[in-house]
Amino acid sequence: MSQTHTTFRAAEARRRWIGGAVAILVTGVVFVLPFLFALLQASKTQADASTLSFSWPTEWQLWSNLVAVIQVRDYQLLLAFFNSTVITVASVTGLVVFASMVGYILQRRQSRWNGLINFLVLAGLMIPPAVVPTIWLLQQLELFKTLHGMVLIEIAYNLSFSILLYRAFVATIPRELDEAARMDGAKPWQTFFRVIFPLLKPVTVTNIVVQSIAIFNDFVNPLYYLPGKDNVTVQLTLYNFQSQFETQYNLLFSNVLLVTIPPLIVFVFFNRQIVAGMTAGAVKG
Repeated sequence: MSQTHTTFRAAEARRRWIGGAVAILVTGVVFVLPFLFALLQASKTQADASTLSFSWPTEWQLWSNLVAVIQVRDYQLLLAFFNSTVITVASVTGLVVFASMVGYILQRRQSRWNGLINFLVLAGLMIPPAVVPTIWLLQQLELFKTLHGMVLIEIAYNLSFSILLYRAFVATIPRELDEAARMDGAKPWQTFFRVIFPLLKPVTVTNIVVQSIAIFNDFVNPLYYLPGKDNVTVQLTLYNFQSQFETQYNLLFSNVLLVTIPPLIVFVFFNRQIVAGMTAGAVKG
């Protein structure tokens, strides 16, 4: 019996070791190698980077390339970081407030409209956006080419996912807390903001991190709905080093590093909170 148990433990340890090795290998191929490739190209001269080879730089120019990227077009990258930060902070704030309230109501109050509302929420995830009608609507509201309009677009396009997160998490909170608050004389808005919302911290952190990365890295929506050099976002600055006849790959990959590192740092530091918030709502449905 002891020998069988020892053999089982050895096999289990072997499987774990193989699983860990495979996970490290996949992570290296998917994440580490592309980052190293971009770092190497950003460290080369324009002539060396034009070959797009995974080779060591003949002359290290990483710092000078980063400085050149920041200074191009009168420090446009700094303006882009400002615009992207404003859009991200405002959009995520709106998503947290609106999605948490909608998710709470959908979970707590069952009515004949719930089926329709649930269908609309899921439709927001599955149906692709209509670009031309959206531009027309923004023009009518005088919000086209404005940061305010971009914030509304980001909230509208990401609201469904946030609602589903909050609704699943609210299901894990006992209804007795709502009833106790009502018995103490709390109004509906007081019950939510003073009793329920503080308990939503895990899913709120998850929502903030996930949506911040997605909105900060958004390329398509600013390209369609926020044209103009004064409205440039970080992802659109990649166009500064590409043209019909020439691409400055050393500066292009330097720009990629600058706009990738902030979201990467956020993801690394808040990875555990993301997993916790995503899985906590799966306990009850």
